[in-house]
Amino acid sequence: MGNKFICMTKKDIRESGKNGIGSRSKRMERSKRRSLLEEELLHRQALSMAIQQHQLSQRFEGSMSRRIGSTSSRRRNDLPDQLANSKQPPEFLENIKTKKFVLVHGEGFGAWCWYKTIALLEETGLVPTALDLTGSGIHLTDTNNVTTLVDYSKPLIDYLEKLPEDEKVILVGHSAGGACVSYALEHFPTKIAKAVFLSATMISDGQRPFDVFAEELGSAELFTPESKFLIYGNGKDKPATCIMFEKEQMQGLYFNQSPTKDVALAMVSMRPIPLGPMMDKLSLTPEKYGTSRRFYIQTLDDHALSPDVQEKLVRVNPPEGVFKIKGSDHAPFFSKPQSLHKILVEIAQIP
Repeated sequence: MGNKFICMTKKDIRESGKNGIGSRSKRMERSKRRSLLEEELLHRQALSMAIQQHQLSQRFEGSMSRRIGSTSSRRRNDLPDQLANSKQPPEFLENIKTKKFVLVHGEGFGAWCWYKTIALLEETGLVPTALDLTGSGIHLTDTNNVTTLVDYSKPLIDYLEKLPEDEKVILVGHSAGGACVSYALEHFPTKIAKAVFLSATMISDGQRPFDVFAEELGSAELFTPESKFLIYGNGKDKPATCIMFEKEQMQGLYFNQSPTKDVALAMVSMRPIPLGPMMDKLSLTPEKYGTSRRFYIQTLDDHALSPDVQEKLVRVNPPEGVFKIKGSDHAPFFSKPQSLHKILVEIAQIP
């Protein structure tokens, strides 16, 4: 091909120059088509993954620092190398009294978001269960009909009610799922060994989940009647029932550090966020919620719930221990699954 170019006449070169713009345009068009095809393939792969996780949900149903007793942090070494192995020695599991984890997703998510965490916990010899809250994941309820925190938490409530009297679980609540965990701590204190709030709304008595996010997201813009994110499931003349962010906002808020394929999975799996449960005030008592063992995991590159807001939550409502994950966005099960796994195992080992 090089020889052919050398033998071209001046006239040929002039004609080639005339066609240059067209050629570049065609190349750009081909590049654009290729990008669209690649994006479509990525979404298909993510959808396939989501379907797999939904099928598995049938089974689901049936550098860090830690602070203990204070708000000052101190550096810790990584957990033993044995956590990196898929098979754990029996001695390791003997140190863990409660092996059952119940994973509660945040607003818009579903049980599908925990697929990496489930795999890692199972490889460690622990027993994770992921639940779809009402109107989330593959739960059949229309999200517009989920009006209270009790409605939203029903799958978790049902699970705990059916739990044998002699069994306890470790609850892990992400984001607004933290409010469901708080509700469970108040109503089922004897069935919960420990509760883990993962970049979550660890609210105090009389607070709403919305109160935590309002400070971060700027409620004036997002929740005015003209907001393009609001959904009016009962008609424009009635209060908004849900909120659903567009792809760009969702990526910026939740997935600024997450792998591309996991973001694509989220884009085809996220559902609208019911507003009713976010507006419910929670009643928490010192006798029940106040005696629970709570732990908080902070995500230090979080755009939906900033480190400052998370710090305020643990300062106002101090848990037993606080952990931090560097470089994690609001979806640490995607951006830092190994770090999250190590922290959960460490919490399980705390006497």
